Amino acid sequence: MNTGLTRKQRLVRSSVRSFCERELRPIAGEIDQEARFPWEVVEKMGRLGYFGIQAPKEFGGAGMDSLSYSIIIEEISRVSASVGLCVTVHNSVGLYPVLAFGSEDQKTRWAVPLARGEKIGAFCLTEPNAGSDARGIESTAVLKGDQLVINANKVFVTNGGVADICLIFVKTGVPGGAVKVSVVVAERGTPGFVVGDLEDLCGMRANPVSSIRLYDCAVPECNLLGRDGDGLKIGLAALDAGRMGIAAQAVGIGQGALEESLRYGKQRRQFGVPIEKHQAIQMMLADMATQVDASRLLVYRAAGLRDRGEPFSQAAAMAKLYASEASCRVTDMAVQIHGGYGYSKAYAVERYYRDARVTRIYEGTSEVHRMVIFRGLLGK
Repeated sequence: MNTGLTRKQRLVRSSVRSFCERELRPIAGEIDQEARFPWEVVEKMGRLGYFGIQAPKEFGGAGMDSLSYSIIIEEISRVSASVGLCVTVHNSVGLYPVLAFGSEDQKTRWAVPLARGEKIGAFCLTEPNAGSDARGIESTAVLKGDQLVINANKVFVTNGGVADICLIFVKTGVPGGAVKVSVVVAERGTPGFVVGDLEDLCGMRANPVSSIRLYDCAVPECNLLGRDGDGLKIGLAALDAGRMGIAAQAVGIGQGALEESLRYGKQRRQFGVPIEKHQAIQMMLADMATQVDASRLLVYRAAGLRDRGEPFSQAAAMAKLYASEASCRVTDMAVQIHGGYGYSKAYAVERYYRDARVTRIYEGTSEVHRMVIFRGLLGK
C-alpha cells in the first residue's frame, strides 16, 4: 500500500521490523505462554530510543513525529502485542503528560529517565469502582505540611509490575470545599507504595498488568503534575495520544494475523491444492487485507492531524474504534482459515486472537469512543 511515507519514515519501519524479527519473534510465543516480561529485549529497546519516541532530544528522546510513532507501535505489535502495549502506554500516557504538563524540574526528574528507557512509566486511573467514569475515583491526596499523602487503590495498571514512575489520579481539595481531580506522581520504592499481584489475563500476557496500592504514601507537594484540579484535563489529553497508540497496536495485530494466514494458505493443502486456491479462503484474506489497510489509514490521518497541530481527538477516536474492532474481525478470520490448528498454541494466530480482544476495552471502550465521535459530529 502506498501511504505516502517519507524516506525517513520508511527507514523507521524497516529498522524496527528488522529488530523485532531478530529479537522478538523468536520469543514472542514463549513470553506469552510464560507471562514473562522480556527485560532482555526491553533494555535493548531503551537504548534504541523506543521509550522516548516523541520526546524532545534535549530530554533524551528521539524527537520523532506522530506518524513515526504509530509505525513503531504497529511494527512491534505485529510481532508481540504485549511488548507493543508496554511501549505505547509508556510513551503516550506515562511520558507525554510529564512533557506536556510538567515543570522544568519535573521534566528533568522524570521525563529524562523515562525517555531514555532507564525507568518505566504507568498511568494509574482505573479503580474497582471507576473506569470510564473518571470522576468516580475514590483515591485521595491530602496536603499535610509540604507533603501530599496518597491513599489509592488502582487496578488493571498496564506496566504496573515493572513501573518506576506512576501517574496517580486522585481527588484533592480541602474538607467542605470543591472536590478536584488531580494527578500526583509517585515512584516505586516510596514507603506505602505497594505493587499487587499480576493479573492472569486472557491476552497481552507478557505485559505485567497489576494493581497498585498506596497506603498513606507521602510524596513532596512538588510531585503534583500541573495545577491542582488539572487531572481530567491531563487525562483527556493523554488518552487522545493513547488511543492513537492503541489503534496502531490493533493495526499491528491485524497485520500479523494476516501475514500468518497468507503463509498458512500456501502451506496447507486440501482437495489436492493449497487452500489459498479456494475462493472461500481468498474472500476472507481479501476482507482481512482491506480492513487492516483501512485501519492503518485512519491511524495515519489522526497522526497527521496531530503533527500539524490540528484537533485530532475525533480522528483518534475513529481510528481506535475502527482498528480495534477490525482487529477482532481479522483475527477471528485468521483462526477460521487455520481451522483446528488456529485453536492450537502451536500457531501464533490464537495469540493474536486473544490479544486483539482487549483493544476494544482499554484506553476507552468502543462505546465511549462512539460517544466521543458523536459529540464531535455535534461540534462539541
